[in-house]
Amino acid sequence: MPLPPLPRILLTQDPHAEPGSPAFLRVQRVMLRASFPDGEQSEPFSYDIVDRERLDAVVIAAHFRDAKGIRHVYLRSSVRPPVALRSRAASPIPERDDLGNLWELPAGLVEVDERSPEGLLLCAARELQEELGFEVDPRALAPLGPSSFPAPGMVGERHFFFHVTVDPSRRAAPTEDGSVLERKATIAALPLDEALALARSGLLEDEKTELALRRLAELDS
Repeated sequence: MPLPPLPRILLTQDPHAEPGSPAFLRVQRVMLRASFPDGEQSEPFSYDIVDRERLDAVVIAAHFRDAKGIRHVYLRSSVRPPVALRSRAASPIPERDDLGNLWELPAGLVEVDERSPEGLLLCAARELQEELGFEVDPRALAPLGPSSFPAPGMVGERHFFFHVTVDPSRRAAPTEDGSVLERKATIAALPLDEALALARSGLLEDEKTELALRRLAELDS
């Protein structure tokens, strides 16, 4: 059951448009000094840290079993500007023609008022409806392993992983969040083992998605 083609959403830079809101990310340069266990202190050094108001994110694996008992999982297409605008000349490997278009599990940022264990469940339920079209009771969501840091050398963001069993017949149109990058996404369900095979082959390149899929597979082991 191969995935459908990724929608070819192309991003181009508009040099004439003016930014309409404050910057989403902040880059802070801090001066640090390291203190070692033996008492030695390093010389001062500078370090750049990326920060934002909504720092952390949830990742949700929505899954079901078919009539044969095979577990399926939902993936969603996405377009990521940092990947789409990546310099092909600077890449050490040939890049795909659809660079920037990825298959991912639904995910989203934790709002300021959701910074609690209960808030994370509310966030995950909201993102599931926005990105896949499933309305679930937040209490139905279960943790999928511990949180992790996806890019600790640059940002202190944590990913919180959840999974939930869904009924494919109850999926509605995703409500989306109003942003351009959530429009016209393709949603697909495929057997979990096939999704993992795509990750191993390099056709599923989103790291948080592969980690969550591997954790989901461990539930059957």
